[in-house]
Amino acid sequence: MPKVVSLMQPYLFPYLGYFQLIAASDAFVLGDDLQYAKGSWINRNRLLVDGRPSLFTLSLRKGRFGETIGERWLSDDYPRQAATLMKTLEQAYARAPWRDSVLELIGAILASPERNLACFNEQALRAICAHLGIATPFHRSSEFGLPQGIDKTERLIRVTQALAGDCYLNTIGGLALYRPSDFEACGLKLRFLGMDPLEYPQRQVPFVPSLSIIDVLMSNSPAAVRELLQRFTLIEGSLRHSDQCAPPCL
Repeated sequence: MPKVVSLMQPYLFPYLGYFQLIAASDAFVLGDDLQYAKGSWINRNRLLVDGRPSLFTLSLRKGRFGETIGERWLSDDYPRQAATLMKTLEQAYARAPWRDSVLELIGAILASPERNLACFNEQALRAICAHLGIATPFHRSSEFGLPQGIDKTERLIRVTQALAGDCYLNTIGGLALYRPSDFEACGLKLRFLGMDPLEYPQRQVPFVPSLSIIDVLMSNSPAAVRELLQRFTLIEGSLRHSDQCAPPCL
């Protein structure tokens, strides 16, 4: 069987498809040395509040343009924001069937003294994976000593090779970004994971998809979530057709 490697930015309480990617991989790499992008899902996400998707954000200390995710820090106002988030969860999910156990889980994550953004999100991801029984090993892309400004495709190829992988797995959003021929030239396979259309008991009509994993956990037992983790399709191919400028293989 191929050894599957995937790499993603360390998002804050990401959606179910992110955890599908982790569970489907043999090694999962967190892109802590990728540039922080304002307005991304790295320090914010969405919950269901009063029947509507509602954004929550953990603010950051001021930083310089071009800083990596690993160079950003949660703001000094974090304790108040964490308390506000917990209160929101308590009220918004007052009747959720798995409310108590999930509040305990999220409360323990938010109580962490860690303030580095990349490390905080990594701790949260690890805790949720442990809750769900996902045993995929984690790595940080900063471990691999990649040069700054490296091409995004070459980054993925080098990381996969460093972990002795023979297949790189990306979310469906990468279909327009990566070419299988670039990976094949280096002896690697490229696959894309697409989350199947699915709904779960959300106490909301119509169903609101792609909310934070917290919403999924509130409404489903860990066993039910593990079943949802298997509901995806692996896709080959790319929306691109040009095979020019393949990155060099090491």
